Amino acid sequence: MPRWIPLAFIAGFFAVLCFHQPMAGLLHAYAIVPFAPYGMTAVPPLGIPQWLSASFWGGVWGIVMLWVFTRFHVTTGLWWKSVLFGGIALTLVALFIVFPLKGRGLNLAGFPIGFLVNGAWGMGIWVFARCFGLWRVSPRST
Repeated sequence: MPRWIPLAFIAGFFAVLCFHQPMAGLLHAYAIVPFAPYGMTAVPPLGIPQWLSASFWGGVWGIVMLWVFTRFHVTTGLWWKSVLFGGIALTLVALFIVFPLKGRGLNLAGFPIGFLVNGAWGMGIWVFARCFGLWRVSPRST
């Protein structure tokens, strides 16, 4: 297994804890969303807390994002491309796949909120990937 895979997972996991959930908390504090961050409600089928489930999936998405960026040789503008990847890709998957599977139906009005929360996750991935040395910084990459 390449060295970057577990590091990408860890970066995605921590991005949920340090960026995604604080953004959800900010939106909750301003009464934009009804749910508080770091939810402890059990998530089926394993009964783990919501925050742990979200962090796990953040890690999986971290692997996916870093693979996509590596595969398509994304080397410049990594911070804003990370925000766009998180904001668009993760939100569309949530709206069109995850929510309907959970019986919540399709509601495109949730896209702006999903973009903010998942875009914050993308920023977190960028920060942690740089900290872990997964992306080399060149003068053109900022």
